[in-house]
Amino acid sequence: MLDANLNPATEAAVEGIRDYLAAQENKTLLRFLTCGSVDDGKSTLIGRLLYDTKLIFEDQLAALEKDSKKHGTTGEDIDLALLVDGLEAEREQGITIDVAYRFFSTPKRKFIVADTPGHEQYTRNMATGASTADLAVVLVDARQGVLLQTRRHSIIASLLGIRNIVLAVNKIDLVGFSKERFGEIVEEYRAFAKDLGFASVMPIPMSARFGDNVSRPSENMSWYDGPTLIGHLETVDIERGLSAKPFRFPVQYVNRPNLDFRGFAGTVASGSVAVGDQVVVAKSGKPSRVKRIVTYDGDLSRAAEGEAVTLVLEDEIEVSRGNMLVTPDARPHVADQLAATLVWFDEQAMMPGRPYVLRTETDEVSATVSALKHRTNINNFAHEAAKHLEMNEVGECNLSLQAPIAFDSFADNRTTGSFILIDRITNRTVGAGMILHPLRRAANIHWQALDVTKQSRAEQKHQKPAVLWFTGLSGSGKSTIANLLEKKLHADGRHTYILDGDNVRHGLNRDLGFTEEDRVENIRRVAEVAKLMADAGLIVLVSFISPFRAERRMARELMEEGEFVEVFVDTPFEECAKRDPKGLYARALKGEIKNFTGVDSPYEEPERADIHLKTAGRAPEDLADELEAWLKDKGIC
Repeated sequence: MLDANLNPATEAAVEGIRDYLAAQENKTLLRFLTCGSVDDGKSTLIGRLLYDTKLIFEDQLAALEKDSKKHGTTGEDIDLALLVDGLEAEREQGITIDVAYRFFSTPKRKFIVADTPGHEQYTRNMATGASTADLAVVLVDARQGVLLQTRRHSIIASLLGIRNIVLAVNKIDLVGFSKERFGEIVEEYRAFAKDLGFASVMPIPMSARFGDNVSRPSENMSWYDGPTLIGHLETVDIERGLSAKPFRFPVQYVNRPNLDFRGFAGTVASGSVAVGDQVVVAKSGKPSRVKRIVTYDGDLSRAAEGEAVTLVLEDEIEVSRGNMLVTPDARPHVADQLAATLVWFDEQAMMPGRPYVLRTETDEVSATVSALKHRTNINNFAHEAAKHLEMNEVGECNLSLQAPIAFDSFADNRTTGSFILIDRITNRTVGAGMILHPLRRAANIHWQALDVTKQSRAEQKHQKPAVLWFTGLSGSGKSTIANLLEKKLHADGRHTYILDGDNVRHGLNRDLGFTEEDRVENIRRVAEVAKLMADAGLIVLVSFISPFRAERRMARELMEEGEFVEVFVDTPFEECAKRDPKGLYARALKGEIKNFTGVDSPYEEPERADIHLKTAGRAPEDLADELEAWLKDKGIC
């Protein structure tokens, strides 16, 4: 009801505002991104959309005119790309680096657009923008045609579940508004994209700089009778169907402000839930019912996909961050092994066997790529054999997780079927994955309970299990010191075993070479064997170059707290090459041996070794004595 004291004119104005707000609230929202190769005009296109929908204020326009004179690339004209290229580095170089999000609306629909970078090294940012988009506008420079990055971005869009594509053939003015050139590009792109699973591909010839076919039909292309870009975006069907999917509620936070309230906060990923509905905890399968649906503005009777709420259950059951509340008749998978499509972002290649951190919507767990099944050729979609993935490559792989997670297949649910991989040392995001399915082996293998424990085996031997991990360059003296130490321990009645790099390669690891991938697998296997020997109550001496910090860290984390001792046998390269007990340095320096640590393959020195042995000027016997004294001081022997 309007205030009775308002005059008719004011009443009409207030009513108009309310009608406008109601209309805005009821508009559908389309999230889309612009992508493609460098200099295809993505930022200019978004600037044109903002300009044509009158979302640029006078002060912004004045600042844009000033910036165009300083950084612009369009002569005397306003450079609309500067509206979204906000970083100074972007303006100076005329490129997009970060993902820029902009909002605009038309009378028919609201839009959130992500302007993603075209440069190859920023592909990870493009994937970030694509992860929430319903549609992708793939820009192609009419002069250049379909390029490698055009293909790569289209594949990533497909992998990330985008099913609607606009093929924006931009800068058509620079080829004389040629119908023939437009047709050639459309034919090439359709042939390339026919197996990507897109529901629709709408080709539109345009000039983002001058506005042709962006928001108004072009007078320069009478041969084109399709929609403008805005016209298509306003009408394209983008119903994602998440509301019809099974209920998924990833728990982000357990809210317990006092003893009388315990709720589970999060955002409904798909489906809906009502007060009184039965739900189950995904990982444990424990059932309960929804007692309340709490929000800041008060309780709700029902919550649907996209709503952030706190659920209060009728029963006191354990639900922690990383778990999910789900519908009982359509549960997600729970497994610690899965198959996924992986897009690799990092300059350092993905190595099977190397540990990473896998992070989902709410969960986080240590993970390794147990097998790289194939790499996808982005030119012809051929499945190619590969031992690793380089930056921006796409492949299908199996992953082994340290603990089970709850998930859906990405094809069924983009929110609960995706993950990122994080480097354990640098904390960089190195890859993005789309889950295909759980591996059946995950459900078939279970731990067998054993009555004789590690503790009882160690007590029988009157010692503490330990793994002494000797690392250093070839010829540094690792094996010599380890052998001397074992003799001392053996004479003292200790139960020991040495795992030596050369000896293990005669049997367990005889199938491995010396590539970076094989070195990673070499250390993974040895670490697992060392863990079993420590479980038997032994003091295990592992003498391996083990050149990479990531694998030494993986070995440490396999063991119990305080059980892993990293011993850095620090001998300068020149001294190792001088000793050269096996003649390997001489051959490596002549180029006769490839991938030799310290020559053409890196050695990453330990940053915080438990014991740092500087061997220069010291006898191996003295170093072994120092180690023995350290072990006795720690109560290991």
